[in-house]
Amino acid sequence: MRIAVPNKGRLHEPTVDLLERAGLHLVDGAERKLYADTVDPDVTVLFARTADIPEYVADGAADVGITGFDQVRESGVDLVELLDLGYGTCRVVLAVPEASDISSVTDLEGGTVATEFPRITTEYFERAGVSLDVVEVSGATELTPHVDMADGIVDITSTGTTLRMNRLEPIEELLSSSVRLFANPDVADDPKVEQVSTALDSVLAAENKRYLMLNAPGDHLDDVKDVLPGMSGPTVMDIAGSEYVAVHAVVDESDVFETISDLKAVGASDILVTEIERLVE
Repeated sequence: MRIAVPNKGRLHEPTVDLLERAGLHLVDGAERKLYADTVDPDVTVLFARTADIPEYVADGAADVGITGFDQVRESGVDLVELLDLGYGTCRVVLAVPEASDISSVTDLEGGTVATEFPRITTEYFERAGVSLDVVEVSGATELTPHVDMADGIVDITSTGTTLRMNRLEPIEELLSSSVRLFANPDVADDPKVEQVSTALDSVLAAENKRYLMLNAPGDHLDDVKDVLPGMSGPTVMDIAGSEYVAVHAVVDESDVFETISDLKAVGASDILVTEIERLVE
């Protein structure tokens, strides 16, 4: 099975890190090549431009791909979304100069918009019933309104800082995006694809979770259970020759500080908190 992943840019490192944490370790040094073997002899990683990954998957050059939802929408190909990986979040927005009289989409009737996303832009304005010219650019989109190339732009933004620096303000959101796992429709149900999807999902499920282990008096067990409901109730094990029981549970990281105090208050001791690498729900 072949997985297409970003070859560089802000999405490259978190994607490779996710694969590593999911157990799909790349062969040493292979990351700098066009493709990489993994410790799983049935899985190969292909490195490609983020914008090209949807075509790789649609054409069957790769079975699955990790790329932004915005890139898949812009490509227009038909893929199956398997998993939202939760990073690389951004918005595709319509922005105009701060000093502009344009305040709504309809104000752009008969105007010009510059963008690196011509398909998304054209489809959006067609749905809005606004007729205008869409100019495709390959970089420096923010500059175009200031050199009279366009009345506005459609571009991606994460924090809005770049837009503000270029005296632009968003007036409409066209799309909300994040990095996701996509599959070719012909192999979306393949067992190996499902195995990879489960492995990645297990890493995401473990984030911001902690594993608690503790000892508690058996006659205080109900009180401990009230503090530690766990994912489906805590796991309780007898300790041989002791009136204490061992209790294990998974809790949210944000709850650990208060939970430990509550556990101490009901007689728990020997409390151990550890990170979780993977969690299959």
